[in-house]
Amino acid sequence: MSERIPVRLVETFEPAQQKKAKPSNSLIHTRSFTGLFRTLRLSGAGFLFLAFFGTVWLNWGGRQAVLWDLAESKFHIFGATFWPQDFILLSALLIICAFGLFAITVFAGRVWCGYTCPQSSFTWLFMWCEKVTEGERNQRIKLQAAPWGLNKLIRRSAKHTMWLAISLLTGLTFVGYFTPIRPLAEELLTWQMGGVSLFWVLFFTGATYLNAGWLREAVCMHMCPYARFQSVMFDKDTLTISYDVARGEHRGPRKRDVKPAEVGLGDCIDCQLCVQVCPTGIDIRDGLQMECIGCAACIDACDSIMDKMGYARGLVSYTSEHQLQGGKTHLLRPRLIGYSAVLLVMIGALGVALVERPMVSLDVTKDRGMFRENSEGLIENIYSLKVINKTQQRQDYRLALVDGDGFQLQGKTEISLAPGEITDVPVSVAMTADKPGSSSQTIRFKVSDVDEPGIHSVADSRFVAPLNR
Repeated sequence: MSERIPVRLVETFEPAQQKKAKPSNSLIHTRSFTGLFRTLRLSGAGFLFLAFFGTVWLNWGGRQAVLWDLAESKFHIFGATFWPQDFILLSALLIICAFGLFAITVFAGRVWCGYTCPQSSFTWLFMWCEKVTEGERNQRIKLQAAPWGLNKLIRRSAKHTMWLAISLLTGLTFVGYFTPIRPLAEELLTWQMGGVSLFWVLFFTGATYLNAGWLREAVCMHMCPYARFQSVMFDKDTLTISYDVARGEHRGPRKRDVKPAEVGLGDCIDCQLCVQVCPTGIDIRDGLQMECIGCAACIDACDSIMDKMGYARGLVSYTSEHQLQGGKTHLLRPRLIGYSAVLLVMIGALGVALVERPMVSLDVTKDRGMFRENSEGLIENIYSLKVINKTQQRQDYRLALVDGDGFQLQGKTEISLAPGEITDVPVSVAMTADKPGSSSQTIRFKVSDVDEPGIHSVADSRFVAPLNR
């Protein structure tokens, strides 16, 4: 007798109506809306735009305040000047940015993408240009479907003119951080810009126009690597934009004075407003999706509908998986604490490095020759000392040997350098000891400020001498 397989009754539901996938080549026309998160996003983006477009025009001490002068290998940031030798500080800054991004992602998902990412910020700006020139969402959809005519030509021309103007200003500003902005702008206005500068201005103009005007959400969905690995950093306590299924289902329209329970519906009236305001065109009610950039446009839209219906806000909100399941969000958890701890340590290390950064640099290069005997019969080695004045004032420096017993420094030992000046000082070191302790010994050079000995730099090299004299 064959064994019977037990049968268990499973509750079934009617299949939800299948949504049509958005064609990959269809345009997303977002709807205008207002709300708290939109105000926060516009305020943050406005501050970043002001910083980006405004800082490049500031002067500090007779020069551009922020300038990465690649030709001179000097990087001016307000009152400080950095050199290629200080690139380790840039590495530390990049690590800080990475762990800052990791920490904020663990805590609140992709808020970087929705509020401060340049791609998102410029896309919102370009969408505003569309609204100004082509009208609201329904007008833009009609214009898109309409045949070409004078009205469509004028509106489209106005839109692309605004796009190109913003893109050109962006390209000029970006290049202005590497080439002095004032002469660069004058050259552009007088059609005298050099080939290299013109190439990069046009390159970044085209990149801005293409990314923010045409690619838009495709950059976030298909080109940005952050969208691919963000879920690895999420946990059940990460604050993400989520739709409260238990409260919202079942969806359906109803009159404003009808209570949802009376008609067997949830709070969602299926108005589609959350979809219409989404810059990536997704439906947040389908759950967390890779395309969601965390801009909270759907929260503002849904809250406005809840206010009109007299329902409580928060049908779509920043919440965690634990909270949606009826639990409590845990703000402190190992992963977030770990990222935050590393972030704080790196910030502290960078602060110490900036404070302790020597304002004079010393590099030592030994001559290719092994050694020679001078007129006094002493063995000597030849060196080239490269000294850099990293301050903004002229400084007087003194060269010496550290713990130089048995050695004598010969040559120019006092130099004066202008702000940012680099000089090579040829010197020789003679061995005054009777017999060398080794054929190759370490010697240490020191350059120090004459007026402030605490400002100094030290570099090591090798002294080579014959054992049998």
